[in-house]
Amino acid sequence: KMIRMAMEHVKKHPGLIPQFFFILLGMGGASLYLVRLAKGPHVTWNKKNNPEPWNQLDPTYQYKFVAIDTDYKNLKKEGPQF
Repeated sequence: KMIRMAMEHVKKHPGLIPQFFFILLGMGGASLYLVRLAKGPHVTWNKKNNPEPWNQLDPTYQYKFVAIDTDYKNLKKEGPQF
């Protein structure tokens, strides 16, 4: 019902087409980013099998989306091995 009403408004006012396009584009991008965050190495979905998944990451793993100053290839692990 709501989609039908939106389509009626678009037929009456074609200038709304870019607005709907960019709203849907923003919602899609935000959804994809949330999925990417949910699958990150710092998120625990199953605490029984892997309670601390961040301890198993390699020190050269680039976990940030954009790393400007950090060269992850030359990092070495500091601290004990768990």
